[in-house]
Amino acid sequence: MGQKRKDLGVRVASALLLLPLVVAVILWGGVPFRALVAVAAALVASEMYGIVGLRLRHPAAIAGLLGAAVLAWLVGDLPATAPAVVVLLAAAPVVAFSTCTLVPPGGELSKAALSAAWVVVSISYAGLLGTLGALRALPEGLAYTLLALAMTWGNDTGAYFAGLFFGRHKLYPKVSPNKTWEGFFGGLATSILACIVFRFFLPLGWIDVLVLGGVAGVLGPMGDLSESLIKRAFGVKDSGKLIPGHGGLFDRIDALLFVAPWTLAYVRLFLG
Repeated sequence: MGQKRKDLGVRVASALLLLPLVVAVILWGGVPFRALVAVAAALVASEMYGIVGLRLRHPAAIAGLLGAAVLAWLVGDLPATAPAVVVLLAAAPVVAFSTCTLVPPGGELSKAALSAAWVVVSISYAGLLGTLGALRALPEGLAYTLLALAMTWGNDTGAYFAGLFFGRHKLYPKVSPNKTWEGFFGGLATSILACIVFRFFLPLGWIDVLVLGGVAGVLGPMGDLSESLIKRAFGVKDSGKLIPGHGGLFDRIDALLFVAPWTLAYVRLFLG
């Protein structure tokens, strides 16, 4: 019990130290926010390489880090940067596989092929974070960005407490042993609740609340499970040690990587 309290204290302290900085940059928006998102994308990519065993000094890893950061930056200014995004995504497999062919990681061809594939995946996966920059650039971008965060972290909080007090039926024990169906529905409810709250600040109808919040309530857990799948496949507990008590950045924003693109797509298609 004492160790759990200590771990909780570390998690709360680190969150309180980071939160003001993150909030300040979100409020500022513009170039600082897009830069923060780009750096975060590179960090997520680096943690993915750590999970799969690709050293960061390998040329393919360096190219992947740059690719993830540049893609996240470019996505923040869509649709103006759409041609550059297409070029980058097309170049990713060419660069990754060429580099791993010429300089095989670990000297093994099987590992080289797997590493090249992970570099390609990491660029598009981590680059999804760039949709936050695009969301923030919209006319009511601050409110929509906060909504995406609220749906994501509200889902996580609701799932935690619903699972803690009512959890009986395991959701997907092979991938995430602690998740329950009760937690899933609790998180789904809080994602929708976040949309209800933001009706006071955004032009959201009740259909928008149910669709936007409901889909986010499903995508959030899928993002979490997807990261858990990667870690479990490689026998890793945390994606990194960047945030004391929380693990890596990937551990903290895995759900957001799925929710942010959905929020951007819904806003542009139906609310823009």
